[in-house]
Amino acid sequence: MVIGSLFVGHGAQKLFGWFGGSGLDGTDRVMAATQMYPVRPNSIAAGLTEAGCGALLVAGIATPAAAAGLIGVMTTAIRTVHGKNGPWNSNSGWEYNAVIIAALTALVDSGPGSPSFDAARGRVRSGPGWALGALIAGMAASTLATQLGRRNAPRSGEADEAVPSDAAA
Repeated sequence: MVIGSLFVGHGAQKLFGWFGGSGLDGTDRVMAATQMYPVRPNSIAAGLTEAGCGALLVAGIATPAAAAGLIGVMTTAIRTVHGKNGPWNSNSGWEYNAVIIAALTALVDSGPGSPSFDAARGRVRSGPGWALGALIAGMAASTLATQLGRRNAPRSGEADEAVPSDAAA
């Protein structure tokens, strides 16, 4: 519930500017800076993935799929922002993202627990195979998203109309 709730908030920061977030315009600027084009659809997709998959984790619904979505977002953050900074969070590195990925993988392995909707319906999918599957699916989705983002990047001299005009600020 903790990880899921925090991701709901993180998604709301991206989408609506709640909880001190920058909203879609600020998220667009980050997407442009990290070569995630087209920026607005990627901003919306990141925010919806975080909020939606976080909500699914809180409720214990489709835990492997929810974890895979969040693993994809965290892997993309490592690939586009944190990877070049080394491991330590104090240097804006990737350690925090890696810990979240590990926690999500462990959650899928252990399952969502008895108070979950999946358990109530007898649909718990857990264990090492499901955990590995969620990890692979999240990483594959990240690879696809980052490659498509770079391929869709504006060429030198082209204007990027999807980034707000105050992006240079």
